[in-house]
Amino acid sequence: MAGIVNGGPHGLSEILYAFASATGNNGSSFAGLSTNTLFYNMVLAAAMAMGRFIYVIPLLAVAGSLVQKKRVAPSPGSVPSHSPQSIGLLAGVVLIMGGLAYFPAVSLGPVTEQVAMNRGIHYPAP
Repeated sequence: MAGIVNGGPHGLSEILYAFASATGNNGSSFAGLSTNTLFYNMVLAAAMAMGRFIYVIPLLAVAGSLVQKKRVAPSPGSVPSHSPQSIGLLAGVVLIMGGLAYFPAVSLGPVTEQVAMNRGIHYPAP
């Protein structure tokens, strides 16, 4: 808690951004979060290692299993993946899953902070 300068939703946004950028191999943070502490150095280093390796290993396993599969001729039960319907379904699933992944963080951070500012509520530093 000593590293958080801003309280309330903005402090949550700072912490979420620090972890999201660490797992995305960037490692940046908001200016209000003092991440040069032993806790943040260790936890963000672990998040960076997980972001680099935990996602890559299963992807390589899936790629290896796809390489070993044999091609089969299309049958009446197969679904073509080059039709506009398949492209639309894929785009819809990607948008819905992306929205479900980011909506909680956005609604608890920046949206809550804006609503609070519109009401004149200011959160003190912890």
